[in-house]
Amino acid sequence: MESIYKANEERYASMMYRRCGRSGILLPAVSLGLWHNFGSVDVFSNFSKIAYTAFDNGITHFDLANNYGPVYGSAEENFGRILKKGLGVYRDELLISTKAGYDMWPGPYGNWGSRKYLMASLDQSLKRMGLDYVDIFYSHRPDPETPIEETMGALADIVRQGKALYVGISNYNAEQTAKALAVLKEHRVPCLIHQARYSMFDRWTEPDLLPLLKEEGIGMIAFSPLAQGMLTNKYLHGIPENSRAARSTGHLQREQVTEDKINKIRLLNELAAQRNQTLAEMALAWLLKDDRVTSVLIGASSVEQLLDNLKALRNTNFTADEQERIERILKM
Repeated sequence: MESIYKANEERYASMMYRRCGRSGILLPAVSLGLWHNFGSVDVFSNFSKIAYTAFDNGITHFDLANNYGPVYGSAEENFGRILKKGLGVYRDELLISTKAGYDMWPGPYGNWGSRKYLMASLDQSLKRMGLDYVDIFYSHRPDPETPIEETMGALADIVRQGKALYVGISNYNAEQTAKALAVLKEHRVPCLIHQARYSMFDRWTEPDLLPLLKEEGIGMIAFSPLAQGMLTNKYLHGIPENSRAARSTGHLQREQVTEDKINKIRLLNELAAQRNQTLAEMALAWLLKDDRVTSVLIGASSVEQLLDNLKALRNTNFTADEQERIERILKM
């Protein structure tokens, strides 16, 4: 008989929590994303252990989306099973988010940012997870065809209906973000958080978006903080055969892992070793040195990988010399 999960009583002892913009919400510095490894093609006993271990170590924030899997919807279904098998006892200690905006079902109403799609998608997500509400509901990407007033109006109404406590946006550039915030302000529903791709190798947020979020008092959570695995020891000796880049089946393509990138990875790895960190630990710590970054969103395929990433929290301070060396390497 499967034992009932009981959380670690010391779960809040070592995690760092950060205020999410000008809100009442504190997020763990490291949050768990269920984009990969929690789908119907994955092993339930493995990913349930990852979820339990995350909470046991103070990770209170679990991030999903309607089409995470594969197959679409299966990550939410599996997370619902994890909640039902024990984690759900701690629902009031959890911050659960989901999103809609990418392809989910056939036809004109299963994609983008219409009110019909967002409302229907969240209802489906709640049913899959067995929840009455989510803590954060995101517009997963801006819709160039639907008026921003419709998309943000739907988010505001979702909060009023009690189906989400807060709303966020993801993958919006600075200009699109400013427009979305203006509409939400008219509805008197604040935007809690912006989720954006951000890493040492992908710094598009720095010139305009991060300063805007700071000014507006909005939290920022970084996804792909390890650049799809490039900022780990996996690519120190080229492209391994079992890697994402070798398979070219996901967002990381073989042509992206150039000799120039591999050289930078090696130099960054040398600096990480001098800091008594792995490259992955240093890459996460580098993001967390900026107080505008509320949390970094990691994925994990094993308990060991999750625990390794949490070691980044042991040292998020960088000397001026270390920061200069990193900048020189990245600009090579």
